[in-house]
Amino acid sequence: MKRIVAILALMSLTAFMNPNKMITCKNDTVVTLGKSFSLLNDTKNKVSIYTGSGFVSLNKGSKTSISCKIGKEVRWAEKGKKGDIIFKIADKHCGKTVKLTDVMD
Repeated sequence: MKRIVAILALMSLTAFMNPNKMITCKNDTVVTLGKSFSLLNDTKNKVSIYTGSGFVSLNKGSKTSISCKIGKEVRWAEKGKKGDIIFKIADKHCGKTVKLTDVMD
């Protein structure tokens, strides 16, 4: 009997656990907890970008992991300053490897 109660309690708790839970922030960005995506620099040059939370320099062929904050802007960066928008993070990017050339205008 104790085992049955313990199993039912465990099943009840796991029903509320969702590793991909989404939270909406004040500025209408949506954060998918536990999710990120990789941005691959498939260009022939070293690039500097602003990921929405920090500045990253990517050599050609390298990649960085970016948290999946839907609606957040990924921008070019130069000398520690934000530049033009490259793309806005969308749900379709989450959990994938995104090539820089595919999202550049």
